[in-house]
Amino acid sequence: MIGQIMTTINKTMEINAPISEVFTYFARPEHMADQFPENMGLNILPIEVKNGFGVGTIFRINGDFDGKRLEWDCETIEYIPHRKIVAKMIEGPFKRWVITVEFEVISEKKSRTSITVDYDMPMGPLGGFMDKVKLKKVAERGIENGLYRVKALLEGTGSIPVYITLDAYRRVLKEKERRNCSVSDAIIALAKEKQSEEAVPRV
Repeated sequence: MIGQIMTTINKTMEINAPISEVFTYFARPEHMADQFPENMGLNILPIEVKNGFGVGTIFRINGDFDGKRLEWDCETIEYIPHRKIVAKMIEGPFKRWVITVEFEVISEKKSRTSITVDYDMPMGPLGGFMDKVKLKKVAERGIENGLYRVKALLEGTGSIPVYITLDAYRRVLKEKERRNCSVSDAIIALAKEKQSEEAVPRV
């Protein structure tokens, strides 16, 4: 079709962590924000959670893309524990936007994660305004950096918690809001706090 540009971005990373931990991290839509550079100011807000963040979960994404503030709603359309999560745009500026995260076991404590984003640029004035080549480069760099951040976070030193309980996760979100920082920074702050508390000798 003339004027329609379909873009596919794919990045893969091996992470030295059990697949259950890696999947638990990516199963939370909010963590997608960690896949993009901080200057994009990406925010992800769950609007409707179904089946423990499974199929039917709806979340809203907004961020600064090449100087233009964009916002769109996504729905989780496929959710296979420890194997695959797929979400697609249901309302927003793109003609199409689908993100697929796939998981593969390499060994007991090693897994491979692949992120694929397929999108069609918006048509009309907005599509013409945005630099398609630049946007793809920003998105590619963001996803790659994000995978490195997740790798560092999950491989960590063992002191950084992976979200197992809902209570722990809520505490991280509160810390994120209080500090106005990313989820990964909030986890690191809480882990350091815990370490310093344990280092204080009991009277």
